[in-house]
Amino acid sequence: MALRLPRPHRFDVYVAVGGLLGGLLLVVLGLGTRQSDDPITLFDGPWPVLLPLGVMAACELLRRTAPRTALLTGTAAITTDLVTQGNVATILMFTDLVYAAVLYGPPASARRIPWITGLLTVAGTLVPFAVWRVPEALLIGVVIGIVAFGPAATGWIVRDHRDAAAAARLRAEQTALLAEMDRSQAVSAERARMARELHDMVANHLSAIAIHSTAALSIDDPGTSKEALSVIRENSVAGLAEMRRLIGILRDAGAGTEPAAAPTLDGLTALVDGARANGLDISLEPDHGKVPAPVELAAYRIVQESLTNALKHACPGRITVALARRDGVLDVRVTSPYGHRDGPRAPGSGAGLVGMRERAALLGGTFEAGPEGTLWTVRATLPVAEGAVE
Repeated sequence: MALRLPRPHRFDVYVAVGGLLGGLLLVVLGLGTRQSDDPITLFDGPWPVLLPLGVMAACELLRRTAPRTALLTGTAAITTDLVTQGNVATILMFTDLVYAAVLYGPPASARRIPWITGLLTVAGTLVPFAVWRVPEALLIGVVIGIVAFGPAATGWIVRDHRDAAAAARLRAEQTALLAEMDRSQAVSAERARMARELHDMVANHLSAIAIHSTAALSIDDPGTSKEALSVIRENSVAGLAEMRRLIGILRDAGAGTEPAAAPTLDGLTALVDGARANGLDISLEPDHGKVPAPVELAAYRIVQESLTNALKHACPGRITVALARRDGVLDVRVTSPYGHRDGPRAPGSGAGLVGMRERAALLGGTFEAGPEGTLWTVRATLPVAEGAVE
């Protein structure tokens, strides 16, 4: 299977062609870097310089796709150029190969090449001076530094800035991704909050409406029907008011706080009275004092949903609502008679228990609901920060 060489970059082709044509022009003009009588010139005449010139131009085609191979081959070509009359274009293309090897080569090569060229520069400065003891010998190190170390150091600086820019772009992309994730989570959390509010506000009134409308349709008694219609009207008006409050929350562009009209524990008496009007036998035992507004709202909604479930599922009997604050928590407990029934008095979605559990979890509390003997018990413990509310 034939080895397919990588296609050179268009800019690399321009560099190679430009270097080759420039070198040929210098050869035609007879311009070299050394005279024919120079001691290190082993191959006299202008034409021997064409071999390293052509090899160096070919290496330029690989400066980006195979930088290490191009540099090693170019080093051999520049060494060959030293024993000819030399060509400036060959030297310039070699400096570009050193620069490209650091900029485009592997990280390990990019770190080693500046060190190697730096050591060669130091050696090229000290060794000739120690041997010949003439100031002109120091120029050898200067030339090596210009041809090798200078391009390597420049390539390292450019590569470092390029890597820093790439890292900054990556951090910006990650920051944007995290911001989008936070936004999505905030939207999901707000939707869940509004779903809980909608369910807890409306379910109680609609359940009462469904139960009393069933009674009005099934019992052929004008008095019973009138009483049922009165309850239906009261619950529909109350539900409409709650819906308007919810719309107000949705339209509020405020700072994420609960509106002033949010229900509090002071409204439990009215909530229980409404449940009694729907036919429930309820006793209320409030012993909570002042608690923070988020805890008040959560406790109120848990009691409201518990009474809604009792209206739909509980057997006849006494329902107990007890609230007590102790040991830094507000304990909410609702018990209702539990037993076998033909079915619920009104349909339910099952979202009530989920919403109550979410409300408790958002405050760092606990929630339990289930049968205890002949009672169905709903219990929530909501942490109350000491000193938060006087």
